[in-house]
Amino acid sequence: MTEKLRTIIVEDEELARNLMKNFLSDIESIEIIAECENGFEGVKMINELKPDLVFLDIQMPKITGFEMLELLEHKPQIIFATAYDQYALKAFEYNAADYLLKPYSKDRLVEAVAKVEERMQTEGRESDVAEKVSDFPREGYLDRVVVKDRHKIHIAPVDAIRYIESMDDYVMIYTTEGRWMKQKTMKYFETSLNPNDFVRIHRSYIVKVNEISEIQQYEKESYVVILHDKTKLKVSKTGYKNLKDILNF
Repeated sequence: MTEKLRTIIVEDEELARNLMKNFLSDIESIEIIAECENGFEGVKMINELKPDLVFLDIQMPKITGFEMLELLEHKPQIIFATAYDQYALKAFEYNAADYLLKPYSKDRLVEAVAKVEERMQTEGRESDVAEKVSDFPREGYLDRVVVKDRHKIHIAPVDAIRYIESMDDYVMIYTTEGRWMKQKTMKYFETSLNPNDFVRIHRSYIVKVNEISEIQQYEKESYVVILHDKTKLKVSKTGYKNLKDILNF
């Protein structure tokens, strides 16, 4: 491969970044175009500079490597690098090009780059890791949602979510702090939010149970829920059954 791989390192530890840069400096096919010490910087630089390859730490302050991937518009090849081996299986299920377990050797890093080059020759430069992260079932329930609004990244605690509305390939998340759009499915949130706290009332709505003030009938077998701020949301037949089950009426 004659064309160099434009590469970004996203790693919060300076020592780990310097070691990786040192190892990569001897690999002719690599051109390091940026280094980032957290996921916020990573999202900005990856979307702006559109690298071919990203070395990505998973456990970082602010947002994790997995959460960072959800916010990318550009889809580079990903090599995860982390000290925690419990993420290895998940990394491969997400279709990462490779996974480096710290501390790793220079030979192991060279091998990972060779894997990326081989993959690019057969599959092209874009990767589907970000989509895999979005579609993959979670372990446990969500405790926060990371969203991007123009150039800002917001971390919304699940406790702050009031309801979620379907918008084709996106959802609108209404919180106590504002509303944000995210490229996720309603099915994802239905399975990722604690069913004791959130209920699917309609194909278009998931509502936090504690936000419901009352349920009103407006036609035969047609209902709406009214939230504490007077917002009215339609309830489907299945949604009404879900409400009866969780509210015991």
